[in-house]
Amino acid sequence: MTALIDPFQRKIEYLRVSVTDKCNYRCSYCMPEEGAHPEGRYTEYLDYDEITRIIKAFSELGVWKIRLTGGEPLIRKNLPQLVQQISALPLVTDIALSTNAEHLAEQALALKEAGVTRTNISLDSLDPVKFERITRGGNLNKVLAGIDRAFAVGMTPVKVNMVVMKQTNFDEIPTMLDYALDKGINLRFIETMPIGTAGISVMDEYVSADQILEIIKHHVGSDLLPMLDKQEAGPARVYRISGSKAKIGVISAVSQHFCETCNRVRLTARGELALCLGQEDMVDLRTPLRAGVSDDELKNIIIAAIARKPERHHFNENRHNIQFRQMVSLGG
Repeated sequence: MTALIDPFQRKIEYLRVSVTDKCNYRCSYCMPEEGAHPEGRYTEYLDYDEITRIIKAFSELGVWKIRLTGGEPLIRKNLPQLVQQISALPLVTDIALSTNAEHLAEQALALKEAGVTRTNISLDSLDPVKFERITRGGNLNKVLAGIDRAFAVGMTPVKVNMVVMKQTNFDEIPTMLDYALDKGINLRFIETMPIGTAGISVMDEYVSADQILEIIKHHVGSDLLPMLDKQEAGPARVYRISGSKAKIGVISAVSQHFCETCNRVRLTARGELALCLGQEDMVDLRTPLRAGVSDDELKNIIIAAIARKPERHHFNENRHNIQFRQMVSLGG
């Protein structure tokens, strides 16, 4: 089996798959208030068979970890069907889900039975009024019910991601820590990233990972213990908490990039392969797929694409002027 090795000797083993760029939320750092298609333009998404075929090609090139994302993946119809198709691929051993969790309570069991192993949930506030304002209409109670349901069906570990914003939710870090400790959640605090007009618009609320970590240490004290398992940590600096199942991580996408260990690429809902979250370069897979390429030809296109993967993003250097696609279109 051919391994996917990029020009900087990083082994690509992880594919994030966006199944839609639509979302029922309008989080300020992710999507413009008018939505992903304000002018009514709509470009056809890959169907489930096409997505499965692309994932199969990636799996035969060494990718074993798949994350389904969006937009909000749970608003695409019959998502468990796609999960079943992916889980039938013998070389895929990990299928995760990223979601805002508003519809997770009613779908968690079907997704778990279809093959989803674990979930990441976006939760930027535990204050219902503030949560509704950040998401422009989200329902906190439904999200919390979705988190509880994910635990109940065994979709674990449950990870919760909080994008920290200075004037919006920075003061909630201790509250979120207490919630994670009580539930046994893996909590990730994430720096805001200047992606698209939505992301750039909130960079005046940027809080560095070191500032976040200072608050965590002050709140948790000596019970905060660093973890050394880099495979589990991924891009985060991760800590365990003495006496709790919770794990706390800080992701420093802007202040301290982790590009040297990047093992992932992203497939958009429209079949474009994004090689880096912070670069504009894309490779179209949908057009050759629909033109009838063979499986071997598809894999050769993927191999050639990975040869173009850049060494690193440039968030920190260009945080005030870069204009990439919206975060919601890239799958996070």
